[in-house]
Order: sequence, then structure tokens, then C-alpha cells
Amino acid sequence: MRTKSILPLGLLLLCAGCTLAPTYTRPASPVPGTWPEGAAKPEAPSAADLPWREFFTDPRLQAVIQLALDNNRDLRISTLNVEKAQAAYRIQRSALFPDAGVMASGEKYRKPEKMDSDGKASIVETDSVNAGILSWEIDFFGRLRSLKDQALNQYLATDQARAAARISLVSAVAQGYLLHAADSENLRLAQATFDAQKAYHELIGKSRDLGVASDLELRQAQSQMEAARADVARFRGLVLQDQHALDLLVGTRVPGDLLPESLDAAGGLKEVSAGLPSEVLLRRPDILMTEYQLKAANANIGAARAAFFPNVTLTAGAGTMAPGLSSLFGSGTRTWSFAPKIVAPIFTGGSLKAGLKVAQLERDIAVAQYEKAIQTAFQEVGDGLVQRTSLTERLDAQGTLVEALDASYHLSDLRYKEGLDGYLGVLVAQRSLYAAQQGLVATRLAFRINQVTLYKALGGRL
Repeated sequence: MRTKSILPLGLLLLCAGCTLAPTYTRPASPVPGTWPEGAAKPEAPSAADLPWREFFTDPRLQAVIQLALDNNRDLRISTLNVEKAQAAYRIQRSALFPDAGVMASGEKYRKPEKMDSDGKASIVETDSVNAGILSWEIDFFGRLRSLKDQALNQYLATDQARAAARISLVSAVAQGYLLHAADSENLRLAQATFDAQKAYHELIGKSRDLGVASDLELRQAQSQMEAARADVARFRGLVLQDQHALDLLVGTRVPGDLLPESLDAAGGLKEVSAGLPSEVLLRRPDILMTEYQLKAANANIGAARAAFFPNVTLTAGAGTMAPGLSSLFGSGTRTWSFAPKIVAPIFTGGSLKAGLKVAQLERDIAVAQYEKAIQTAFQEVGDGLVQRTSLTERLDAQGTLVEALDASYHLSDLRYKEGLDGYLGVLVAQRSLYAAQQGLVATRLAFRINQVTLYKALGGRL
């Protein structure tokens, strides 16, 4: 008989280690197994294996990025959200263990005449101290374990959201830094062009005074000079705007000695290999975040299913009870209590079924969000690879164009000084060279930004 009474209890305790959550299976990847463009330089490391300090080789850029990681307010909020999710997980995990506490109580009331056997009113006083109150919800059907798993995966998702915010911040700071470098280089180019055009204007003015140059040539030189002066003012404003934007990203004032004067001064960036989508995409923080959210939604189904079954709570206590404080801890005052409680749903108006349906729909939504995150990442990498191929060709062509126009400008200048051609040839050649030089700066900037974007899209390592 004793064995038969223990057997059901053993089965119930065994059930307490189980959950009703569905077995998690990672959804199939909704993208092809290869990129639209082949991975460049197979010998290059993958972005996920290359720390950002090794990808960005310029020490000044590294210092600016570190300033941002230390001071950016959005990143600080992400970090606090992680700590908040961690605390929520600890709260939910503590529900698996018994609660213990101490309770003291006292009661004093008048007992009316009708309630007393001798027909007299009396004052009744009762004091008690329970030093070992235990309350424990036995998790027979895994409701608490499912909620604990849900909280854990939500915490892990929040942590990955912080990692995604960090790599996004690193990318944004690097792009802002490179934009400042490009505009600073354009400012120097515009200033050099203005100085050269001013010298030409003064030279032609003297020649006009001597009757050699015409008023038309003087006006042409002046128009070119003023156009360059306008560009100087424009790029000076852009450099200041770039600095303000960088200060906002970093979260503090960026020291002037850390700001680059040109793209060359901004240092180089290492090449990374694209690898295979199956290896790269599943290592991106934003995709890991959505997968943890999917796992959390999957665990929530287990909690919704467990709500259909009885809830068992055990409450026990031991202490002392006496009719007054003076005798509370005397002999013969010990007391104990044991109060098991079972609550089973009978009629809930369909709320439990609706709760389970909501949990299942949330899981289906999380699956769609996970698949969309993979598709978005695949597009980002594919676009970056296409742009890299295009920008490599454009950079080579633009560099050759600048060399050709520079030679043409010097030849036109020489012919003008020898008196073989008018100033119009010099003017056209100089304008073409200046536009090509600005185009080269823009192409170099686009190439560098593409490198940064690919590093982020391929799951750059923090």
C-alpha cells in the first residue's frame, strides 16, 4: 500500500521537469545558398572573424569609435535595456523555487456575551510568530519553466539588439568620419583651385592693362575665380556640419586632432570575404535577435498550454501561538500548518483557448519576422557586393580620367603662356580637371563607405 501511494507522487514530480512547449526547429532559410555576386578575395578573413579595431586601421578613427562606444546615448539605452531584461529573467526564474519568510501577527477583539458560554463579554488576544513559512508552486506542467525560457530568450534577444546597435554605431561613426575626410579634401581642393584662379585673374588683369589680354578674358578668369570661392565657402560649411553630426553620434565633442584632413589621412580598410550566406547571415546580431524572439514565442506556447491544467501550490509554516505576548515563546505554544491548494479551470469563457491561439499566432509572426530579417540581410550583402564591383571599375576609370585631364590642363596652360591659344582653352581644361577631381573624391568616398557597409552587413565582429 505504501508503494502504491508513493508511485503517483513520483510520476507528478517527474512531470514537473517537463514543459508543454513545442520542440523548437529553426525555420529553413528563405534565401539562396550563394550571393548574387561571388565573394571577393577568398583569402581575406570573414567580417565576423575580424574585430573592428583590425578592420579600421587608422588609430585616430579607432579613438573616435571608442569615444562613441563610451558616450553614445542610444547605445547606453540599449545597454540599460539588456540589464532590465536580465533582471526580468531573474525574477521569472525565481518563481521555480519556494518562497520562505517570517510572519508575526497579533489579534485582539471583544467576544460578545451571546458568544460566551457563561454569558459574559470577554477580551480575547492572540499573538503568533511563524518563523518558517514556505510557499511553493509545483510546476507539474512546465508553466513556470516555459515562462522562464521565454524570459531567458527575451533577454538574449535584447543582448543581441545591443550588439546590433553597437555595430551600427561603429558603421555610422566610420561613415561620418569618412564624409568629414572627403569634404575636408574637397575644401583643400577648392581652396587650391581658388588660389590658382586668383593668381590667373591678377596675371590677366596686368596683361589687360598692358593691352595684351582682353576684357573678355579678364571676365572669364573672374568667373572661374568666383566659382571656386563659392565652393570654398560651401565646403567649409559642409566640414562644420560633418563635425557637428560626428559629435552627435559620438555623444561628446570630438577633439580636433582626431579629425582627418583627407581620405588618405583616414587610413585604409581591410578587405573581407563574403563567404556563404548560411555561414554569414546566421551570425549577424539582428538575425540572432529575431531567432531568440522566435524561441521566446515558442516557449510562450508552453505556458499557454499549461494554463489548461491544474495549478498546485503548497504552503507550510511553523512557529508559536499564544494568548498574549508574555507567553508567546513559552512551552506548549508550538504550532504548524500545511495547506496544499489545487486550482483547476472548469469554465473560462474560452479565454484559455484564445490565449493559446494568441501565443501560436505570435510564434507565426516571429517566424515571418525571422525570415524577413534574413531576406533583408541577404539583399544588403548582395547590393553591397554589386556596388563593390561597380565602384572598383569606376575608381580605376575616374583616376585615369583625372590623370588625362591634368595633362590636358598643363598643355593648355603651356600653349596659353606661349601665346599659341587663348585663355578659353585653359578655362575649359581647368573646369574639366576640377570637376573630375571632385568626382574622384566622391568615388573614393563611395568605395570606402561601401567597404564599411559590407563589413556591417556581413556581421562585423565587435
